[in-house]
Amino acid sequence: MEKRFLSPLDVIRVLNREKISFVLVGAYGLSGYRTQARATDDVDVVVAARQVAKAVRALNKAFPWLEPYDAEVVVRLCDKETKEVAIDVMKPLQPPYHVIFKHAKKVTLKKASYRVPTLEMALACKFAPMISLMRVDERKLQDAADFIDIVKKNPNIDLDLLNDLGERVYNGRGAEILELIRKIRAGEKLEL
Repeated sequence: MEKRFLSPLDVIRVLNREKISFVLVGAYGLSGYRTQARATDDVDVVVAARQVAKAVRALNKAFPWLEPYDAEVVVRLCDKETKEVAIDVMKPLQPPYHVIFKHAKKVTLKKASYRVPTLEMALACKFAPMISLMRVDERKLQDAADFIDIVKKNPNIDLDLLNDLGERVYNGRGAEILELIRKIRAGEKLEL
């Protein structure tokens, strides 16, 4: 069984053709904020709640070797043979994704336009799983590495907006995300 590769552009073109409202997230969506790209095996998109089913149908039609598995906050499209996740269609039900469409910007790659999170939303998207009780440690550490890299590469973070987004992640966590930024900029060690 050979692993089939889907590029983010493959997914973007299908969603654009079907006029699906989405934001590219995950490693591909945040790569513009990082000092270097990070390897990943799947494409992650947050889709407008009313269009999740339509997006899954369109992607399944375009990539018939994938099988959808519907969970509470995500529909995972997995390779039927290997069972590996190829596409995560995320539902905007939980923080910070419930406000991601208000904090996204349009970009274009090879004549395909799509949205990615703003810098502050990208940080909130990494912060949420870093502090989640449900996330396994190795994934939290990857999220933290991404978070640190994004902070170091991007000096012009809107801290007021980031505080607001941190509060949306979990009540009372705005100060915590700002403290992480301060520690990174000061070269201090983060305690996770």
